[in-house]
Amino acid sequence: MVEHLVDVVLMFEGDRQHVFRMLRGIKNRFGSTSELGLFAMEGDGLVPVEDPSRALLAERPEDVPGSAVVAAVEGSRPLLVEVQALLVRSYGTPRRVVSGMDPHRVALVLAVIERHLGLRVSEMDAFFKLTGGVSLDDPALDLGIMAAAVSSVTGHPVPTDWVVAGEIGLTGELRRVSRMGERLNEAQNLGFRRALIPGRLSEIQPGLTVVSADKVDVAMARLGLNERD
Repeated sequence: MVEHLVDVVLMFEGDRQHVFRMLRGIKNRFGSTSELGLFAMEGDGLVPVEDPSRALLAERPEDVPGSAVVAAVEGSRPLLVEVQALLVRSYGTPRRVVSGMDPHRVALVLAVIERHLGLRVSEMDAFFKLTGGVSLDDPALDLGIMAAAVSSVTGHPVPTDWVVAGEIGLTGELRRVSRMGERLNEAQNLGFRRALIPGRLSEIQPGLTVVSADKVDVAMARLGLNERD
């Protein structure tokens, strides 16, 4: 006889140096395993964060190279997060340091940057992080990783009213990700005016201009990142 002993498994995550903590469902016999709750560690203990996207972007710098905002999804929740990148000249074996994202995803994007955008990032130390101490694995992060990296290399900041979301293929194409409508609605609610997504046709919806690109070079040009200082 086999007895079912565990119905639900929850994982409590977070960097002790950051205020935010995440409660993630790993196993749930009765529902989805992809849910995520965001909490803040206050003096009286953990309190739920009612507007996670706004909280995670509260300290986002403006007009600074190496920063991009991604419209991500975790479980059933659309979530806006900031990807930061710093690429600098290497004086030895180039280092790759990644926090809050899959290092293999970052390595893939860096390879596409070198092959399809002609930037010699393989000769640079590269540092990436998701701010706020959160950790996500969403294909839509690809475009944010690329935008932040290219912005750091060229010295051109991503305009603060832009949000991006899209998966990047090895041949330099952009691929759409799921639940794009929810991602764009979250961006619009937080005051973003322009969104860069995969596709061929741009559109304008109330309060938000949706700009499409089908290749990575076109996408970087849309963001004004295709020229180096």
